[in-house]
Amino acid sequence: QVQLVESGGSLVQAGGSLRLSCAASGRIRSINVMGWYRQVPGKQRELVASITSGGSTNYADSVKGRFTISRDNAKNTVYLQMNSLKPEDTAVYYCNGDITTVFGTRRLDYWGQGTQVTVSS
Repeated sequence: QVQLVESGGSLVQAGGSLRLSCAASGRIRSINVMGWYRQVPGKQRELVASITSGGSTNYADSVKGRFTISRDNAKNTVYLQMNSLKPEDTAVYYCNGDITTVFGTRRLDYWGQGTQVTVSS
C-alpha cells in the first residue's frame, strides 16, 4: 500500500555529481524521517543521510560537505544531491521511509528497490 521508487543512479566519473530522487506513494498519512542508505556487496547497509519532516538532517561522516539531502513534503519526495563523487561512493543506494498510513499503522522500514551509483576513477 506504500511504495518508494528511486531514480537517478548512473555511472559517473570521479569528481562528478548526481542527484537521486525517491518518491513515496500510496495510502500515506504522514512521513516522519526519510533517509538514504547504501550497500556494497559483502557489507552491511549503511546510513548516508536522513531528514525529518521538519528539515533536520543527519549525515555520515564520509559524505559531509559533499552530499545534501532535501525533501519536498508536498510531493512526498526526498532527494540526495551528491557532489565531488569518489570511487568509494560506488554502491546501491536505497531510500527508506518512516511512514504512517491512512489506516494508522506506522512502519520505519519502508524501502525502495535501490538504484546503482557507480563512480569511475
